[in-house]
Amino acid sequence: MLKLSNITKTFNKGTVNEKRALTGVNLELADGDFVTVIGGNGAGKSTLLNMIAGVYPLDSGVIELGGVDVSRLSEPARAKYLGRVFQDPMRGTAADMWIEENLALAKRRGQRRGLAWGISAEEKEEYPKLLASLGLGLETRMRSKVGLLSGGQRQALTLLMATLTNPQLLLLDEHTAALDPKTAAKVLKLTEEIVSERHLTTLMVTHNMADAIRLGNRLIMMHEGNIIFDVAGEEKKSLTVPDLLQKFEEASGGELTNDRMLLS
Repeated sequence: MLKLSNITKTFNKGTVNEKRALTGVNLELADGDFVTVIGGNGAGKSTLLNMIAGVYPLDSGVIELGGVDVSRLSEPARAKYLGRVFQDPMRGTAADMWIEENLALAKRRGQRRGLAWGISAEEKEEYPKLLASLGLGLETRMRSKVGLLSGGQRQALTLLMATLTNPQLLLLDEHTAALDPKTAAKVLKLTEEIVSERHLTTLMVTHNMADAIRLGNRLIMMHEGNIIFDVAGEEKKSLTVPDLLQKFEEASGGELTNDRMLLS
């Protein structure tokens, strides 16, 4: 479903601020894979997701989604293939628009727009049922502005919007990091349910090692712009946080000093 071949990216090339963000990343995801991605700050995790989404142009390499080479497509052109949820609950939605309007926009992602009614009668019946599945009471607030929702409600709505059209690939960029622990746990539970029910191929960046081990069928660790550890199946299920710390030291030749990861 996703194939990355020798992906490289350097920011501010040729200046004193030059940063090699990705240094030849190779990665393949099969249909239905749920892959968690961990690594310290500056490891290249978010840059990897941005490159897949088309936020930045590639320096070199090839990105294929469902067998289609999207390497040179713009970010809007890739939208029909992807769903994405960001760390900041304020991103991914239009704050001044109603909940039902946000859902209607998400349903038309990657499609041509015409002069038709923004929300059809069928959608007015469909959306409350979808919102009810979140268990947050949003189905009775269809005409509430999204900017009035709490961070957890907004992130859950963004998750629903990102998966509304069953994208070929779902990108989750630390989508619970800005939430309190109780709310984060609820959003993660919703994530598991939606990914499982819709059989979505998913790439989830997280700083929480315990979540990275518990969720999904595969885990990769990044360091200095490349993948240094890749584990799946039963081997992944048997991992512990101390195991991951040891693997990092073995693969990178140094200690993992990122406080957020150690505390998690």
